[in-house]
Amino acid sequence: MSIGVLALQGAFRRHVEAFDALGQPAVEVRRPRELDDVDALAIPGGESGTMSMLLERGGLFEPIAERLAAGMPALGTCAGMILLGTEVLDGRTDQRCFGAIDITTRRNGYGRQIDSFDTALDIEGLDSPFDASFIRAPIVERVGDDVTVLARVDDRPVLCTSGPVMVAAFHPELPTPDGTSDLRIHRRFLEEVL
Repeated sequence: MSIGVLALQGAFRRHVEAFDALGQPAVEVRRPRELDDVDALAIPGGESGTMSMLLERGGLFEPIAERLAAGMPALGTCAGMILLGTEVLDGRTDQRCFGAIDITTRRNGYGRQIDSFDTALDIEGLDSPFDASFIRAPIVERVGDDVTVLARVDDRPVLCTSGPVMVAAFHPELPTPDGTSDLRIHRRFLEEVL
């Protein structure tokens, strides 16, 4: 099993390190041919409009869309959540989403960079809270009937799954406030979605 991490922008190296720490090989994906060698894909945070544009320019959007439609597992965090969703309410006019999970998002829904925050999340299936970093995080405005919500902030979904897709509005790849790594979201993706 090989995990690809979309490496166009954002904190992709942190995702590679997280999977590697769990003993799961991860490779950076920048070109369509590199997608051929992976069984699952992580799409990191970053700026979703820019990432969408880079996916189109690099010829990656269609190959990824085809693999997702065929059932390739995917983990999306922050901008990755937006891109894997069905609709983004306030994206660029030419911004496309993969439609791999039936959610509607709003970019930077929690506010600008200065409004970023950390919080201890109660996540269904985890035995203790997860320290989550929300950095210009999206808000989930709508979830489809086949989407399972695993965690919420102020009654808004922030961690969701549907079939082989898991998305988070926060950044599980970043170190916790005490500087340690909490790999439970990545582990759960590997155990439950793959």
